[in-house]
Amino acid sequence: MTRIRDIVKIALRTGYLTIEAENQLRQLLTNQYELEDFNAFMALQSAAMSGEVKQESRLQKHLVSLKLSNLRAEI
Repeated sequence: MTRIRDIVKIALRTGYLTIEAENQLRQLLTNQYELEDFNAFMALQSAAMSGEVKQESRLQKHLVSLKLSNLRAEI
């Protein structure tokens, strides 16, 4: 079974958190987890807030917003 710390390790190494990984984290966080997993998740939160890790979901939302703005400007 995948652990929170394993997902975090990949995100911190690549600087990128996929939507799939975000969904896995949500599911894993609904169950009991170890202190090491909690600490890893907090490190990921910090890295995301500081911009060290980019979130695919936020990037997609930003792209959609830009496309909508461009469409409105063309109208």
